[in-house]
Formats: sequence, structure tokens, C-alpha cells
Amino acid sequence: MAKTSSLNVRVVEGRALPAKDVSGSSDPYCLVKVDDEVVARTATVWKSLGPFWGEEYTVHLPLDFHQLAFYVLDEDTVGHDDIIGKILLSKEAITADPRGIDSWINLSRVDPDAEVQGEICLSVQILEDGRGRCLRCHVLQARDLAPRDISGTSDPFARVFWGSQSLETSTIKKTRFPHWDEVLELREMPGAPSPLRVELWDWDMVGKNDFLGMVEFSPKTLQQKPPNGWFRLLPFPRAEEDSGGSLGALRLKVRLIEDCVLPSQCYQPLVELLMESVLGPAEEDTASPLALLEELTFGDCRQDLATKLVKLFLGRGLAGRFLDYLTRREVARTMDPNTLFRSNSLASKSMEQFMKLVGMPYLHEVLKPVISRVFEEKKYMELDPSKMDLGRTRRISFKGAPSEEQMRETSLGLLTGYLGPIVDAIMGSVGRCPPAMRLAFKQLHRRVEERFPQAEHQQDVKYLAISGFLFLRFFAPAILTPKLFDLRDQHADPQTSRSLLLLAKAVQSIGNLGQQLGQGKELWMAPLHPFLLQSVSRVRDFLDRLVDVDGDEGAAVPARALVPPSAIVREGYLLKRKDEPASLATRFAFKKRYVWLSGETLSFSKSPEWQTRHSIPVSHIRAVERVDEGAFQLPHVMQVVTQDGAGALHTTYLQCKNVNDLNQWLSALRKASAPNPDKLAACHPGAFRSARWTCCLQAERSAAGCSRTHSAVTLGDWSDPLNPDAEAQTVYRQLLLGRDQLRLKFLEDSNMDTTLEADTGACPEVLARQRAAAARLLEVLEDLDHAHEEFQQQERVKAALGPLGP
Repeated sequence: MAKTSSLNVRVVEGRALPAKDVSGSSDPYCLVKVDDEVVARTATVWKSLGPFWGEEYTVHLPLDFHQLAFYVLDEDTVGHDDIIGKILLSKEAITADPRGIDSWINLSRVDPDAEVQGEICLSVQILEDGRGRCLRCHVLQARDLAPRDISGTSDPFARVFWGSQSLETSTIKKTRFPHWDEVLELREMPGAPSPLRVELWDWDMVGKNDFLGMVEFSPKTLQQKPPNGWFRLLPFPRAEEDSGGSLGALRLKVRLIEDCVLPSQCYQPLVELLMESVLGPAEEDTASPLALLEELTFGDCRQDLATKLVKLFLGRGLAGRFLDYLTRREVARTMDPNTLFRSNSLASKSMEQFMKLVGMPYLHEVLKPVISRVFEEKKYMELDPSKMDLGRTRRISFKGAPSEEQMRETSLGLLTGYLGPIVDAIMGSVGRCPPAMRLAFKQLHRRVEERFPQAEHQQDVKYLAISGFLFLRFFAPAILTPKLFDLRDQHADPQTSRSLLLLAKAVQSIGNLGQQLGQGKELWMAPLHPFLLQSVSRVRDFLDRLVDVDGDEGAAVPARALVPPSAIVREGYLLKRKDEPASLATRFAFKKRYVWLSGETLSFSKSPEWQTRHSIPVSHIRAVERVDEGAFQLPHVMQVVTQDGAGALHTTYLQCKNVNDLNQWLSALRKASAPNPDKLAACHPGAFRSARWTCCLQAERSAAGCSRTHSAVTLGDWSDPLNPDAEAQTVYRQLLLGRDQLRLKFLEDSNMDTTLEADTGACPEVLARQRAAAARLLEVLEDLDHAHEEFQQQERVKAALGPLGP
């Protein structure tokens, strides 16, 4: 059994942000931070006070996290970025509503004294003697403290308060990882019992000391369970300063999912019911357990459920059968072929998620070359007269501003210059499209053709069903927002964004087989129509070739992890620290290397084509962590700590190009090494230079790590390996939400048969099968309930026994 915790975070947009630039705008981006760990950075939106990001992250994290923070900054190409404001969400605030948070939240001002981080290690005893009670506070050490000095360190000391008594430790200079190992004893004074408060401060020779954080324990805690261990530092308790909206606001969607994943055998009956649904005859579609699950799923839960179901069936080699089952149900209840798959049904969402899970490398191969050209060339293109800026070309031409007609002709040439390669790449990609996708489209093609056999539908409907997914829900959205499909590291600037919008509209029109050309409000697209109609004539031939495929689902997607151990899960250029003696460990020891990560090895060479590679077995990795900027005076550095056969630890330092690249490499390496035993609980976030660790100043290279590791913090994405137990647990949770509705609709109300028969047109035999399916589902849910109760009981027993030692 395993407890899991994950945050689904969506940074949607901002509004009314203050202007930070002389142009009267800002270049905002958002940092997402879980406790002390930066987990994501949105792209910068240039010259905007109301930025739209739309970026979504799934963060797998420890169960004991405390808060989620969003910092909005203005990017400055010269000097330091300006902090605009922040939003802090405690774990309690996120879990207050099971649906999570979905709202606009005002930004608060950033007070440096409140920006605390790190932990302190204490051991407290309450002793009694002839003179009364005495509190003995053993202040051992602290770690990951906030840097308050220009050197990137602090000069920390601790101050202990108990009632009217207080004592201080010594000050340890230039470190964020102080070791005091000092015992402070305070006598209880007459009066009511007092709490214990321990404050950490940064000593300053000139000016006032800087606050580093505090912990506080109530008299009841001191009496019943005196503190013993590591405790997270907190700011002084005070209300967040309300800026009254003067700093703007963010629209955020945040949902925390904490779960207990049971052993595989507990989920087997539920999984078998779901598998039976897709393997059964078509006439039982409406009475299957999966059909009942679909009826119980609404709103935002549908996309998450679709992702989990697709992964669950992929792991069994039955994704094609699953999609075909949903397709049969969807086309059976669709009367107008023009509305087919237009809603966000479970069938539509599942096909979308399936394309992302198995087709993302294919999408990158087809679109990335042209998308990169658009970003790099930054050509101005516009067909809409109301949006044309005829003065744009004055800076690059001595012939004066062009006419509207000239601008239209130039833009048309540029657009077709990009569209041509896009269309050619798509039309020529049949052989590169994953076989699983081709088989899914073949089944879809056949089901639609069977449902709408009339002659008037033969020309378009079976093609529109496929192109509606491939063009409208896959290629066009990726062109419109390449950042959200990992095609680019940054969002486009306004000019490039407009170019991408025009290209996405054109691809969407091609995917619609030109049916809506000349209609609606965008008649200014007319100059592009000849090119679009010519492309449409090629689409039908492309789709015919795409579905002309033999084989079965088992051959296309074997029952295995989505990413096999030998597959490359991440690659790219990084700077790798060259092995040098400790005295020569300078920033110039970093050399550019091409890096590959698979489930088996982390490999390096001078270039992708270089034959000689140095490899580190992934099974040897014991920690993957960030490195302080002060260690090498370089940003975005991570370390990979490995252990050789003799038990010796070795560290490889790698510098990434930006914070997002760093987060993605950290996540990929942590996920690849997740099964490894003997992970390090602590490591050094600094480097061993000048005969000491730059972080904690210890003089032994072999000294124990001073900072806790973060192996549990990873980012979820389409390339994650399959996890059948976690996916089945999500399905179970969804069924729990609808259990009362299921019981009432099919089992408890004896008068419902007549109502159901009238509403659905179902015959008594179908209703009987639905009742039987509902009864089986409820029985399986009850068994899973019991298994969870047993686990919770075991946890309560462990908690009652308490820790075995400090």
C-alpha cells in the first residue's frame, strides 16, 4: 500500500497588474513553489497587464507539504526581475472544498521578512526538581535557511522564549546550514503555562537583524509530546497584507488529491468489470459497468477520468477496444452527423488524451520545424483589415508604407509559405503516425460509416469524424499554443501569437474540409480560400491512407509501460562539470555535452552524432537535487548523486538553460530512478570547494548531507509510465462520488423502472442488465471500502504507537 499526494495546478491568467516598464506595461511570469521547492515557471507574456498563460501542471509531492505559493514577477533583460506580488495557499485552504479552488485571488505584497524557508532540529524536555519545572531546549541545527546577505548566505542565531525567559545561541557566520548543538535551559516562572517559541535571526553588524523564521509549541504539546525532530520554520503569525487589488489578481485552479493506493489484487475485480465492458458484445453496451460509470461523470472530472481510463486500458493492451466501445455508444446516440463528437463527452476526451499519450512524439516530428521557423523569423502577417498596421514596414523599407492590398498580398505569401510545409508534413506523415492511432481512426471510420450509410453522408461524415480529432483537437491547438504541447519553451510574443492564430485557423478550416469557408464573420480569410480548398482535396486521400492499416491493438500497443526502459525519455544539450581537482572546481570546468536519459542509462557525448558516450546506470542514482547558485556562481544547476559498486558516492553537476528545463530534468531523473533502493535522505546543495562544502562549511568531503532531498517531487506529463493501481484508484474515487445516485437510480426506487423506460427507451431486459451491473459495481465498491478501512486502522495503530525513537 502507498499513500500518494498530487496537486493539479492551472495558472490561467492575470488581470490589472501594475506597469513596471517605461512603456506602461510589464513582462509578467509566475513562479510556482511548493514549500521551499520551485516546481514550475510559466512562460513570460510580453508587454501585458492582463496576461493569459493557461499553463497546467500536475505535481506529485510528499504528503506533509504545507503551502503552495505563486510569485508574479516582471522579467527584466537587464538587472534583476521585479517582484510584483504573491499568493499563498495553505494546504488547509486548498482542501477546504473537495473540488479545490477555482477563482480570482488578489496578489499580496512581498515582505522580505515574511519570506522564510527551511527547518530547525530541536529536542525539548520538561524536567522537574526541587526548584520547580525547567525546560531544556537542545538546539541542534537548521537547514535550507533563507539567504539574507549579499554573499547568498546568512549569519544565523536562535533565540528561545519561554514565558518571560529568553536565551540565545551563538552566531554561526556565513551559512544557511548552521550546526549549534547547544542546550539552553529556562526556568518556569509563576503564572499560567507558557508556550515555547524558537526564533531564528540573521545577525547584522550594521542595522537591524533579519528575521529567518520561527516555530511555536503550545503548553499542551510541551506536556504531552515534547518536540523532538525537524520542524518547518514559519513567518510571524499575522494576516496577509491586502493590497486591495492594486497589485492585480490571478485566476487559479488548484486541486489536491490525497489517496491511498492499495495492492493490485484489491483492484482486480473493478478492473475486470471494466475490461468485460469493452470485450462484451455491442448489444450490451448500454448495460455495462463502464456505461454506468460514464453516466456518473460530469464536468472537470471527465478529463481526469478519461486520462486514467486510457492509461488503464493501454496497460492491458486494450486501448483500441476501449475507444471503439466509447465510439459505438457515441454514434449510437447521435442523430445529426454534424454534431458528432462536438461535445466534451467521455468518448471525445478519451480520444484527445489517447492522442497525447501515444502521439506526442509524432506531433513534434510533424509540426516542430515550421513552428520553430515562425518563432525565429518573426514575420508580420495580417489579413484582417481592421487589425492591419500599415506603418509597421516603414522601419525596414524606404519606399513608404505599403497599401492595404500590398500588405494583404505579402501576408498571403508568408502564410502560404508556412502553411505549405505544414500541410505537406501532415499529408506525408502516414508512415510516421503511431500504429495505435491509425487503428483507432480505422475503427472510428468504420463505426461512423455503419451509423450513417446514406449516400449524402458518404463524402464527408466519416472523414470529418477523424479530421475533427486529428486536425481540430490535435494539430490546430498545438499550432495555436505550442508551449502547452512542449513545442516551445516560451509563449509567443503578441506578433508571433497572431501569426500562429492565423495558421491555426487555416489548419482548422482544412480539418473541417472547407465546409464553413465563406461563412461567418471572418470573410477577410477569403484570399486564403484557394489554398485551403486545394489542401482539402488532399485530406481525404491522406485519411484514406491513414486508416488503411492492418494489425490488431495488441500488436500496436503491447501491455507494457508507456515508455519502455530503453526508450529515450529526455535529451538535449546541458553543461556538464568536467572532473577536476577540488581546488580547480571553477565555473569554467563546465563543458557543453549532449545528454540522453532512458529508463536504463544517463549518457553524455560531445554531440548527438558523436559515437563515444559516457554512461551512468540509472540504477546507481541515489539523489537528484538542485544546487545553490553560490556553489559555482551559476544558475539552474542540478546534481546527480550516484553510488558505485564499492559504496562510494560520486556527484555529477549539470547546468540547464532555464528554470523550466531544470524542473523537467529533475522530474525526469527522479521518475526514472524512483524504484532505486537506498535513496539518500539528505545531500549537500552546495559544492566541495576550497576544502569545505560551500553550503554548510563542513571540512570533510564525506560529511553527511545538510539538506533534505526531494525525490518525491515530480511533474506529471504525457510520458509518465503507466501505473495501473493508481489509475484504478482514481476510477474507484469517481464511482464513490456517484454511488448514492447509482443505488437510487437502479436498485432502491421500485418506481424507477417505468421512468427509466420512458426516459431512455430501454426495454425491460436492458433495465435488468443495468440493475445487475449496478449491483456488481456496488459490491466491488464495498470490498474496496473495507480494504481502505483496514489500511486506515493500521495507520491509526502506527500513530498511536508513536515514533520508535528521535
